[in-house]
This record gives sequence, C-alpha cells and structure tokens, in this order.
Amino acid sequence: MSSITVRAAGPLVGKVRVPPSKSYTHRAVLMASLAEGESTISNALFSRDTRATMAACRAMGARIDESGSTVRVGGAVPAAPEDVVSVENSGTTLRFMTSVLAAAPRGSAVLTGDASIRRRPMQPLLDALGELGVEAWSTRGNGCAPIVVRAGGIRGGRATIRGDVSSQFVSSLLIAAPMAMQDSSIVVADAVSRPYIDATIALARRYGMRIERDGYSVFRVGAGQRYAHGDFAVPADFSSASFIVAAVGLAGGSVVLEGLNPELPQGDAAVLGIASAMGVKVSQGRDTVTVESDGGRLRGGTFDLGDTPDLLPVVAAMALRSDSPVEVVGTAHARFKETDRIAILSGELTKLGVKIDERRDGMKIFPVDEIRPAVLDAHDDHRMFMAFALASMVVPGGTPVLGADSLDVSYPAFLEDIAALGARVERS
Repeated sequence: MSSITVRAAGPLVGKVRVPPSKSYTHRAVLMASLAEGESTISNALFSRDTRATMAACRAMGARIDESGSTVRVGGAVPAAPEDVVSVENSGTTLRFMTSVLAAAPRGSAVLTGDASIRRRPMQPLLDALGELGVEAWSTRGNGCAPIVVRAGGIRGGRATIRGDVSSQFVSSLLIAAPMAMQDSSIVVADAVSRPYIDATIALARRYGMRIERDGYSVFRVGAGQRYAHGDFAVPADFSSASFIVAAVGLAGGSVVLEGLNPELPQGDAAVLGIASAMGVKVSQGRDTVTVESDGGRLRGGTFDLGDTPDLLPVVAAMALRSDSPVEVVGTAHARFKETDRIAILSGELTKLGVKIDERRDGMKIFPVDEIRPAVLDAHDDHRMFMAFALASMVVPGGTPVLGADSLDVSYPAFLEDIAALGARVERS
C-alpha cells in the first residue's frame, strides 16, 4: 500500500479556495430531487459521498445533469429503485434515503454500502420510522445495513428518537416527514451535532417546507407538503477549511481561505474560535478568513465538541504542538463515524510517542517534546488521513501516512492545496 509523507518546508503562505460543503450538497441535491420542477445547484461538491447521493436520487426517479460545478435537478415523486442502492461510504446517503424511499407509493428498496457502512448504526432510525408507520429493517438483524425499506408511504404521527448517536437520524426524519399522510411530531432526546439539524431546517425552508420546533427536543412537521423547486449556491465547507486552519497553526505562516460564508449554519465554523483560543490569529472578512501563526507552541485547553465532532481530528492534530494538555469532551458519537475516531486517533498518535488518555467521550492529549516517526494508518477514513497528514508535518522529516484514497470522500484536492501553500508532499 502506498503512503504519503507531508513535510513542513517552512511557513505556509498563499490562498486556498475552500471546497464546497459536503453537507449542503447532500441536502440540496436530495431536496431538489423531491421538488416539482427544475432546480439549479451551483458550486456543488463532487466527491465520492455526494455522488452516492446523486446516484441514489437518480435511482428513485430524479433527473440530474452535471455541468462544471453546477447540478441541474428535475424532481420526481420518489419511486422504488429497480436495483439495490449502494451508498458507497456515505452514511448521510444511507440515513437520508432510508426515510425518503419509504414515501414511494409501492415496492421496496434495499440499501447497502461498503464495509464501514455495514457497521454504522441504523436501529434508532428504523425504530422511529416504525412509529411513523414505515416497515424498515436490517437484513442481518444487527441494526446495520443492508437495510430493506417497504414503500407505500409514511403514515406520520409521533416518533421518538435518541439524538446522541447521530444528528443524521433527526435530519432524515425531518426531510421525509413533510411527505407523510398525517402531521408528524419528532421527539428527540439528547441531540448532538445540532448545527447539522439547523442546516437541514434552513435548507428545507428554502425549498418551501414548514417545520416548527421547540429547541432541539420537539419538531412538528405538517403533512402533505411538496418541496418547491429553487436555485441554491452551496457555501464553502468549514469542515474542510478546518484542516487548513490547523495546518497553519502547526507550521506557521499566513493563509487566506476564500469562499467562506457564515450566513448558513455550519457548526465547524467553531474551528475559528478554537484556533484563536489556541493562539492562532484569525481575521474574518466578507467571504474570507485569514489565518496567521508563528509556528510556535500552541495553547492547550478543554474543548467541548458535542456539536462539532468532525473537529475532533483537527483539535487532536493541533494538540501535537500544545504547551499544555488538550482535553476534548462531548464526542462519544465520534465513535460511530466512518471509524471509531476516538480509538483510532488514540492508537495511531500513541505510535508517535504522544501520551493520550482515551475516554468514552473524548481524550486528553499531553504535551510532547519529541515526536518520533511511525507509519500512521487512516483506516480508510478521510478525516483521519487529513489529521495524520498534519501530524506528519510536526514529525521531524515527516512520517508515512496510509489511506490517501479516502480523500475523495470530502476533500479530493487536499494534498494539492497543502502543497500549493508550501508543504512538501511525497508519495512512496
């Protein structure tokens, strides 16, 4: 298996056009696919995950045409796909489509994906759909894909769901509930990753949906709604930008991140406050963020990432240059991502000689004076690979990182962007 070594040849300097948001691309393509008429989605992200959603939407009857960074979508009433739907590595696609395909008037759908997808929990969503009159089950009886969904419509009513595993369960129900035959109430316990729920509601309203809420505990959705077509420009992705922010914090330099728009909810915009708290200078413009650092020691601290679990790998990488312990709390749900990110980060970074106290819902990373090289395995997780590429920049001479192929899930040009800023990227 080939590896990548990233070396910090000096301060990082330049500009990066931040890639489009994966989360908003998923949501916009799906909602446009459910709408009457044609919608245009500009600045869409084309990655392995978002292409899985596009393929699933085509399978249920939507027309999707690609031209450059633009997607034109002709919506349709959901139909049961003629074949098994493979979501590849996309948990978002699996969870959203499981609810949406229940709205097809007849037939059944089967959804599955790669080995990682077939380990990711689905039972809370299946149980909640059952309360709304949907028959959906795990073929292996373990609460994971492959999933069978029996079409025939969503009855509606009241459903309860735990929110501490994934906000995608809640978003899935909110996207599908407007198509139910009766009004729906979704009661959520212990919601995590709340900004992703905000993003779902914000975009649904742009497509004409009426959703009422009591905080993050009760959501009310009127029955018989139909998505309205509309055009949408996908904002740049703070999740992807967070790794560039961290790279500057670790290597030093001055980098301008272009295209970032704070108007739409994105939880991972919190990286700007975290980086600032750790000693990185952050300046925000109209649609840009400038990040500056002298490359010296960063400050430690305690960070609650309950609403932003995708920042766990970013903060863990930045902790490698901290002058005091970095403690991450509130991220038990990070164990249910593409990998158990708490366990993988703890295990792999320990290879570098870093002392880590792994906990159920996070970790405590202690300062280290000397980091030794070791082969780091991203376990086919895109965010693990980017975090370990940043760790390589801290190791004198760099260190090999496995798993670069996973980058096409969210940030295909990550290595090219880092290299353009001055880092040395070597393949072996």
